[in-house]
Amino acid sequence: MSAIQLICVIIFSISTLCLLHSYLFFPLLLDLLSNQKKLKGPVFNETDNDLPAISILLAVYNEEKVIEEKIRSTFKTSYPNEKIEFLIGSDASTDHTNEIIRRYVSLYPQVKLIEFEGRTGKSGIINRLAEMAKNEIFILTDANVFFKESTIYQLVKRYKDRAIALVGGNIQNMRFKKDGISLQEKSYLSRENKIKYQEGVLWGAMIGAFGGCYSVRSASFAPVPRNFFMDDFYITMHVLENGGKTINELDALCYEDVSNKISEEFRRKVRISIGNFQNFGRFARLLWPPWKGSAFAFWSHKVFRWLGPFFLLFMLVSSGYLGMQTIFFKLLFLGQVLLMLLPVADVILKRLNIHVSLLRFISHFYLMNLALLIGFIKYAKGVESNVWKPTQRYQ
Repeated sequence: MSAIQLICVIIFSISTLCLLHSYLFFPLLLDLLSNQKKLKGPVFNETDNDLPAISILLAVYNEEKVIEEKIRSTFKTSYPNEKIEFLIGSDASTDHTNEIIRRYVSLYPQVKLIEFEGRTGKSGIINRLAEMAKNEIFILTDANVFFKESTIYQLVKRYKDRAIALVGGNIQNMRFKKDGISLQEKSYLSRENKIKYQEGVLWGAMIGAFGGCYSVRSASFAPVPRNFFMDDFYITMHVLENGGKTINELDALCYEDVSNKISEEFRRKVRISIGNFQNFGRFARLLWPPWKGSAFAFWSHKVFRWLGPFFLLFMLVSSGYLGMQTIFFKLLFLGQVLLMLLPVADVILKRLNIHVSLLRFISHFYLMNLALLIGFIKYAKGVESNVWKPTQRYQ
């Protein structure tokens, strides 16, 4: 075997192992290590008089379709209303969002609308709302994520343990259809919630809260840098950087209508990818030493996934070269090409109203990795603005 062939074998093997570790071995290891284990520590009882006061921070832009239900679900709660402050920052909304919020200000004096005249971006609005917030615990949420009566309490109860600095919620999909990718997104959300919970149980290091619903101590909140996407991940990792514990509370249930449109979800994944690489650069030092629980989870759960498109390309190129010498790698190369063509077949079948779930999952995997690659390219070019428009989630 020549030196080039040996290098190609090493590249192919490492790339394959990293992908398998992130998507298969790491979840299996979490299942093994966390078997029968649950979150521990003191909690507030729902009837305690010393339940902490909370500030709910919400950035919105043209959310007229959901903002009314959002406000209603927030105050249909078992948590004492007198301990709730609800700050809503409207990022220069041009629809009826502000008008709807104003109607509720008179019904709920806890609601405060802050109107931003120019597009600011979610992180800029959250930073400003955090400056205005008065209470000990922040709950950060999205307009299209609806609470159950116990959600706020479940997000807050574990702060009786002073080591806990951030608590993630358990976001569930409201419904799905077989003609899009909402089923695949629902499965992804369910799997991610489980992984995040297990990371918290084992190491007190949930690697990234879902931005649609999580809480954080005001003392642990960090203003998100200008033009940063993925403010939720930044805030989570800043907590870990400063020694706080981050956990996922599975009883903090809330519901989100995830996108069923491939184009909409792809656009959202590209935006998330940009934020991933921004945070990768910012928190790279937390990857060492790799045997530390939080670092191991960061590598396994996030970094290897973010590098997934590069691993796929390395596997394709190295097996293509080796395939010119051996039948084994030729078959591996052809197999990868076939898998990469399956999203095309999925599109063709979809137009014929034929929906194959397994094929859609494979398409979802490759589309996510394509979004990661495009996000990396956009990140490398430089990010000039993080303003956003809502994903079309309404099925």
